[in-house]
Amino acid sequence: MADRVPLDFDPPVRQIRALLLGVDERDLATPTPCPGWPVAALLDHLMGLAYAFTQGARKRSGIGADGPPPEPSAEHLSHHWRSRLPVVLEELSMAWKDPSAWTGTATVGGVTLPATDMGIVAMNELVMHGWDLARSTDQDYAADPRTLEVLIEFLSQGPAEGTPGLFGPALPTGPGDDPLRQALGLAGRDATWQPPRRR
Repeated sequence: MADRVPLDFDPPVRQIRALLLGVDERDLATPTPCPGWPVAALLDHLMGLAYAFTQGARKRSGIGADGPPPEPSAEHLSHHWRSRLPVVLEELSMAWKDPSAWTGTATVGGVTLPATDMGIVAMNELVMHGWDLARSTDQDYAADPRTLEVLIEFLSQGPAEGTPGLFGPALPTGPGDDPLRQALGLAGRDATWQPPRRR
C-alpha cells in the first residue's frame, strides 16, 4: 500500500483547470480580490507559484527556490498560458504526491520551512487564488471540506494583523460561517468581494 500524504492537491488543481476554461480575453484586465492584480497578473502568479512549489516539493535549488519571485504582472504572462498553466499545475500536484516531498524541509522563494508547513502553504495558495479567479470571472467555486479544516487550523496560528506579502489582516467571521468563508476571512479576504460589472 502506498504511503499516504497529508493533503491531496488533485481537487484544487482540477478546480483551477476547469476555471481556466471559463476565462476569456476580456477577463484578463478584470480586477481581482488581490489589490493591483488584474486576472492576467493572477494567472502569472499561479504559473510562478506552481513552478516554485513543485521545485520545493522536489527539494531542488535554483529558480523558484533561491530567492523571492518577481512581482506578478499582466505583461509577464506567457502567451501560451492556456496550454502551459494546466501542465505546471498538474506537475505541482504530482510532486506533492511523493511522500518524500513532505519530509525534512522545503525551500520556496528563499524561505525554508518544515516540508509539511510548506505543503500547507502551497495548498493555501491554490485554494485562495482559485477562489480569486472564480470570483473575478463570475464562476462557482467549492473547496474540499477536509482541506479547509487543515487551512483554517494553519491560518488560525498566524498573526491577526496578517503577514506582509502573504496574508492580509484577518477579517471577522461568525460561528455560523461555512469553512470556506472562515478560511477566506483568516487569510484577509472579503468573502463578499465582487468585481466591477462590465459595461
